[in-house]
Amino acid sequence: MRSPAELDDVRWSDLTHAYGPAEDVPELIRALYEDDEEAADEAIYELYGNIHHQGSIYQASAPAVPFLAHAVLHAPGRREDLLMLLAVLADHDPDFVESPRWPGSHTAAICAELREVLPELLPCLGDTGRGVRRAALRTVAAVADVLPDELRALAVERVDALYADDPVPAVRADALIVLNRLGRTLEPLDSPLPEVRLAAAQLAAERSGPPYAPELVEVFAEDGAEPDPGDDDYPWSDTTTQDRRLTDLLTREPDVALTVAARWIAAGDIGSRGSWLAGGIAEKWRDREHEVLDLLLTALPHHDEPNALLRTIGHWMGHVPEPGADLRDTLHRYAGAADEFAEPALLALVNSRDPRALELVVERPTAHLLEAAARHFPEAADRLIPVIRRELAAGATGNDGIALVQALDPFGTAAAVTARSELVDCLRTRRAAIVAARRLGSNGVRTPEITDLLLDATRSSDPSLRGTAAVAHHRLTGDPSAALLVYEELLSSKGQTHWYLSGLEPLGGAAAPLLPLVEPLLEAGYDWTRKAAAEAHHWITGSPDRAVPVLAELAGPSPVGISALKALAATGRSPEELHPALRSYVASPKRLLPDSPFSGQDHPDDELRTLSRMLLMLG
Repeated sequence: MRSPAELDDVRWSDLTHAYGPAEDVPELIRALYEDDEEAADEAIYELYGNIHHQGSIYQASAPAVPFLAHAVLHAPGRREDLLMLLAVLADHDPDFVESPRWPGSHTAAICAELREVLPELLPCLGDTGRGVRRAALRTVAAVADVLPDELRALAVERVDALYADDPVPAVRADALIVLNRLGRTLEPLDSPLPEVRLAAAQLAAERSGPPYAPELVEVFAEDGAEPDPGDDDYPWSDTTTQDRRLTDLLTREPDVALTVAARWIAAGDIGSRGSWLAGGIAEKWRDREHEVLDLLLTALPHHDEPNALLRTIGHWMGHVPEPGADLRDTLHRYAGAADEFAEPALLALVNSRDPRALELVVERPTAHLLEAAARHFPEAADRLIPVIRRELAAGATGNDGIALVQALDPFGTAAAVTARSELVDCLRTRRAAIVAARRLGSNGVRTPEITDLLLDATRSSDPSLRGTAAVAHHRLTGDPSAALLVYEELLSSKGQTHWYLSGLEPLGGAAAPLLPLVEPLLEAGYDWTRKAAAEAHHWITGSPDRAVPVLAELAGPSPVGISALKALAATGRSPEELHPALRSYVASPKRLLPDSPFSGQDHPDDELRTLSRMLLMLG
């Protein structure tokens, strides 16, 4: 260990952390010893941000370890936080120790420093504070795989004492996990303590993998219903909490996970534990939405504040063809209430395509409710378009304005013509201007006011608006000159070229003068740019020959891969060499892509499967 008096012996200015030279580290460490509680808290916060930044470590991280260890023992009231900082600093995958990159790595240096000071930190396992004991156990676990035999034996002795005698069951469960990491395999499924039984079952399941033995599943269902209240404060050396590890284990076997989730929900869905697990099943496995929604319905009565649960229901409701009547009736009751839970319930009801939702949306419209209602009830144009127009005329801005303009799309050109004055005002005032320009260009109504506004927008400081307005101007006038001028500038820039390429489709062959700028991008280093260039080349030339090889290479279970599959489907080509992969995308029982807040209304994995089927049919 090293005391604060030795801080100046380290050339911190020659070392780096997340924000550059580590000159501030000595001051932060000294602040840990001060009586100023606020300054010490701020110092710990800063240390978590610079020598350990979002899981990354730096040159200055290892030299700080002996000073932090000294502060553990001598700084007032900071023992728990500092032990956890040491644990996360030493975070590593045990397999990395065998890697050729381990010697000389920052992680190896941190573990070496922590190994040196660990004998002096082991007495923290006997601290009177349960939080300190839990943090100390994680510090030991962080280096359990790199301890020399003598130190390992000493650590086992200390940890075993906690496992045998600690008065706090959660500490005993932690000690069991650490003993296993130290090489002492224990699986006491018959322990009188549910916390210990649960930890033992997790250890056994991690070793065996699925399918899990029935006795393990029973322990999960019986002893896992109530979360550890301190779990979030004490992640393990991989920065994952024990609860998260359990959820990940269970969702590897969906039938088991559904059984356990049902038991946890029946026990009160404490901490949303069962409903969270159920949502994880739908996210990781295909075609389980009906079963998951049934479980979430049974969880609703256990929640005094069901906002999050209603949003989850609303999300998955849109992915089932015929939502159950019981669930729709329940959502209607929530949606009709005058409280803060009504809106997420109403959105879920809209996504269920229940006609009762329409009346409620018209009575209590929001931009995103109107967008969802328009998508699911395109036949209700006469009721929804006047409300959308009214909300646009009221001055909706930002995402609300964008959602309202997009709400017109399902109703076709007639709706955009009806709402022309509102769209013109959006473009004029730059509210949702990009989507308004796109909609004005596609509705086919040409007036001097609209074409002048579009031409003016081609001189905007926003390049995306310039491109969209230029294409819309061409669609209305047939004159490509403004679009060619704007796109020549955009495609010659160093910006997000793929965004601009994606707007070229309406120009078609009129964009032929841009081909010398598009063709080099077929070999760009960035995959999104190659995809967009291939798509644009097909639109401009009408020939898929150059586009198909680029798109086939990119196609797969990734966001850019899905976009490439869409573009391939548009070419009408389905390369034979892609078919084995396409068949695997269709047949997989697991989701190959996670959901994303940027993926729109469709789950990207559902899109992957649908597009793969389409391309196989083309084959």
